[in-house]
Amino acid sequence: MKITVDQDKCCGAGTCVLLAPDVFDQREEDGIVFLLDEAPGDGVHDIVREAASVCPGAAITVDE
Repeated sequence: MKITVDQDKCCGAGTCVLLAPDVFDQREEDGIVFLLDEAPGDGVHDIVREAASVCPGAAITVDE
C-alpha cells in the first residue's frame, strides 16, 4: 500500500488523523493533512482505506 495526499484538496476536517494517527497528522497552523507514513504496515490498511473513503475533500489516495 502506498498513500498520497493532495494538500490542495484537504479541508482540515481531521477524520483521517482520528482514524489513523500513526499514518496522518495535521499542520498546526491550518489543519492541513500530512503523511507520517506513506507505506504503512498491513495492520492499518483497513483503517487507512476507511480514512480515504470518508475524507470530505477526497484528498487521500490509496494505491494497493
